[in-house]
Amino acid sequence: MADTAQTADKKQDRTAAKLAKQIGAFAAQHGGAEGHLAHIGQAGTRIVLVGTDGGWGDLVAPTFAVARLAAEKAALTLHEDFDGELAARVRTGPYEWTRMAGIQIGGPANPAV
Repeated sequence: MADTAQTADKKQDRTAAKLAKQIGAFAAQHGGAEGHLAHIGQAGTRIVLVGTDGGWGDLVAPTFAVARLAAEKAALTLHEDFDGELAARVRTGPYEWTRMAGIQIGGPANPAV
């Protein structure tokens, strides 16, 4: 039983290390980064990243614990809420606006899959 727990812990640590590496790469590309953890049900926890330059992205961790560990390993500053100052820094581009318009108000359709 202890071996199973140790194996699970090692797997979680490897997953967190991989996510931390991706967070670090994002931060390096965008002049730094801050983030927010958002529970997304059975799919896990979304790590929302906002770069100093306004660029944004996200990663998905299998659990909240793994997401928090990844953020700690990457020294990512976390915000409790994704609103106010953090949300105001996000810069969207033509892709996001076109996509949102296509989904919401009859804008250009998404490409057929």
